[in-house]
Amino acid sequence: MGRLITSVKIDNVADPSKSIRCDALVDTGASYMILPKAWKERLGDIKMVDTVEMETATQETIKGEIYGPVRIQIEGFRSIYNEVVFLDMKPENGIYEPLIGYIILEQSQAALDMIGHRLVHIKRMDLK
Repeated sequence: MGRLITSVKIDNVADPSKSIRCDALVDTGASYMILPKAWKERLGDIKMVDTVEMETATQETIKGEIYGPVRIQIEGFRSIYNEVVFLDMKPENGIYEPLIGYIILEQSQAALDMIGHRLVHIKRMDLK
């Protein structure tokens, strides 16, 4: 299918002047909004909620740090309030690759159109 990259903005709820705007890979195999730990200071003073063990695509287990609350807005979709996970990431060619996971997509009412290779609006949320 290829890769779908989209623009996203993450704001500190308590201090909206502290924010991150980046391009992120839409990854339906990930759950959270995943950011490199090196960017954590850009969001200012946000609370660490918990740590979580995560499994990578290569089946490696790594620890992530959950922080929040933050405001997340995928370009073209409504804002949501949730948490982000910071991971130790290694930049490839000097560039980090943040991920937008399925929880963030669903809350934003965004779905992946596999044929059109784009994000589309979901008209109705599931209750089942």
